[in-house]
Amino acid sequence: MPLAAGVGTLGVIDDDRVENSNLQRQIIHTDGRIGMPKVFSAQAAVEALNPFITLRPYNRRLSDAIAAELFADYDIILDGSDNFDTRALVNRAAVAAGLPLVSAAIAQWEGQIGVYHPAADGPCLACAFPDRPAPGQVPSCAEAGVVAPLPGILGAMMAVEAIKLITGAGRPLTGRLILHDALEGESRQIRVPRRLDCPVCGGA
Repeated sequence: MPLAAGVGTLGVIDDDRVENSNLQRQIIHTDGRIGMPKVFSAQAAVEALNPFITLRPYNRRLSDAIAAELFADYDIILDGSDNFDTRALVNRAAVAAGLPLVSAAIAQWEGQIGVYHPAADGPCLACAFPDRPAPGQVPSCAEAGVVAPLPGILGAMMAVEAIKLITGAGRPLTGRLILHDALEGESRQIRVPRRLDCPVCGGA
């Protein structure tokens, strides 16, 4: 969606391939691209939508070894990864680079989204979620499932936050977390303060 709105360059990193079970919620892919690396499937879809933009595909897993160099080429980081370790890694790298992070997560019928940016006096993700969830406490989409429209809802909200950060319009979700319950049709917002004792961004 940011590309359709006029963002000229987007980098996408993922080491997965398109599977049939992805198609009910990951609408950028198609049945004909099952088995293709997801980043190249996304590139094909985006270029079909707008051939005048650039999508840079990184067909690999994000790691501490490459995160700093990769993030240096971008102005905003968007993270929709499906596990805590990757989310923590993205947060550390975004804080180190001084970049705003738009982060969202989903499970079953619920989703959450926030903007984390210590360089702009906001919290980082570790301020909001300092501890790794206990095993089994937060099942993955593969384990617990997710209602098909929910990734699109949170993805559209991420795109809105990215556009606000790029243009300076409105009030980004810095220091705020939206919790969306699709089953009950409710959303609520909570404040996320910066923790001065945060091991990732405290004192930065």
